[in-house]
Amino acid sequence: MWMETLKSFLWIALELTVLFVVISFVISLLQGYIPYEKIEKKLVGKNKLLAAFFALFFAFITPFCSCSTIPVVVNMLKQKLPFNIVMIFLFASPVLDPTILTIMGVILGWKVTIIYTVLTSVFSVVIGFTLGALGFERAIKNVVMSGYNEKNQKFNFKLAFKETWDLMKSVYPYLLIGAGIGAVIHGTVPTEWISDAFGKDAWWLIPIAAIVGVPLYIRLSSMIPISQILIAKGMALGPVMAMLISSAGASLPEVILLKSIFKKELVITFVLSVITMSTISGFVFYLI
Repeated sequence: MWMETLKSFLWIALELTVLFVVISFVISLLQGYIPYEKIEKKLVGKNKLLAAFFALFFAFITPFCSCSTIPVVVNMLKQKLPFNIVMIFLFASPVLDPTILTIMGVILGWKVTIIYTVLTSVFSVVIGFTLGALGFERAIKNVVMSGYNEKNQKFNFKLAFKETWDLMKSVYPYLLIGAGIGAVIHGTVPTEWISDAFGKDAWWLIPIAAIVGVPLYIRLSSMIPISQILIAKGMALGPVMAMLISSAGASLPEVILLKSIFKKELVITFVLSVITMSTISGFVFYLI
């Protein structure tokens, strides 16, 4: 049994390593040619829908986890960007990582990845505009930002390798953790048990998974290999995706950081919004 688990871990780890290194390197090369200054000008434009689109695009091209998104949010607020646009970026950035989305497409399938991308994008825009319309801008604290450095230079191969290495140091361990957990589930947990307990009829797991995902802080990079094994074992797609979205969108460390720039009412609303987004998205996946 343990030999099977080890073989499963090595195969998953190898697959993820190749995907991660290649995709990260290519994205690092391409990011140097993205016109960040032009995008920032679009974010403050009068066309709100166009600004929302560019906020999503900016979130997509900046591969940050939920915690590292915060300094960028502070910088955007400091530059007096519209509150609703900043909120769209805050919700979208940790769930629209280009490297992880590509790996998700290869591992979980492009249909799942496209639906995931559309759902998280639409919810980010709707929630951002709703919070703006409800006047939550009043719940921003005065924050002085330091230590933030925005990159805007063209990459060469040497710098791309450095970026890939830096990204590996911060994200790759979580991929391996996810591969290890997935391998243990694959080798030790009976397929029939997961299928019977958490299969298609277990719709009630969706809101539970969405709530549990926040304090667990299972990063998106860890959840993908775990999700692959759980789905292969027969677990319903709905609760798996609900936990994946909530754990990526509102981790406990991120909530603690948000308390330093937002008042309590906005922090609570942020967490409830992520749980709502995760739950509804989970039911969409449940129905497909």
